[in-house]
Amino acid sequence: MERAVDRLLADFTDQLRHGPADFHTLVSEELPIIAIGEWMGIPATDYGLLRTLTHDQVFAQELFPTPSQLALSDSATTQLRAYFADLIRARRKEPGSDPVSAWIRTWDALEPDRHRADQAVHAIALFMILAALETTSHVLSTSVRLLLEHPEHLEALRRDPELIPDAVDEVLRYDAPIHMISRVASTETRLGDTLVPAGQMVQLMVGAAHHDPARYPDPHRFSPRRGASHLAFGAGIHYCAGNALARLEAVTLLTALLGRSIRPRLSGPPRWAPRVAFRRITSLQLTLT
Repeated sequence: MERAVDRLLADFTDQLRHGPADFHTLVSEELPIIAIGEWMGIPATDYGLLRTLTHDQVFAQELFPTPSQLALSDSATTQLRAYFADLIRARRKEPGSDPVSAWIRTWDALEPDRHRADQAVHAIALFMILAALETTSHVLSTSVRLLLEHPEHLEALRRDPELIPDAVDEVLRYDAPIHMISRVASTETRLGDTLVPAGQMVQLMVGAAHHDPARYPDPHRFSPRRGASHLAFGAGIHYCAGNALARLEAVTLLTALLGRSIRPRLSGPPRWAPRVAFRRITSLQLTLT
């Protein structure tokens, strides 16, 4: 992770010396696919394709997707399924020490039906990519954006890098990568004054919950020392399996960025994708002070 971060920041710094550079495109979009791709043994030449397909697939999880967005999502999902089916066939032919090969060995021992074993491995591999990229890239860019918008906190982290993990958790509270989570009531449930019938879908507005003054004093203030819990990674049996990896990427990136001699600043407001559930910055232009 540290090697990847150092390489990305070195390239980004070179770009900055020639004028404004897009931190989101050059760093935040690259680090998550490098981290998960190298771990899973995916060829680097496929990183761009997987990143694009992941961006397109997420429309199916939006609140009010248009027909064209759903069509784009369906196409991306089909391509992703085909990609990982090919990957599993290749790993069966030439297994290695990568996680996909390990999952195949594990499921072969658990499931005598080869087709069902491959289905299980396929689901895991596809989930890893879908869960690892878009949300983490948002956390990386948002961490940098919020610190540059609050230079007093940025300088405090420079003086004391041990505060960086708490700052990352405050970013996750202040502007979570997922603002809406869908759940289905397995039984009739009462939430406050509302009766939710069994089988009814409920939309949990996480972004709003994180700014509830009854839960967080002065909730609209970005405060890295807040130390409050949040729902950015879900809860209970749905708690995000990749939470430690996302935190590691953010902490490693901020530690390296704040330890460098460069002093970047925002050269304009970030650009956002027009979404409700999944937050996505599409551009974060920085320049040298």
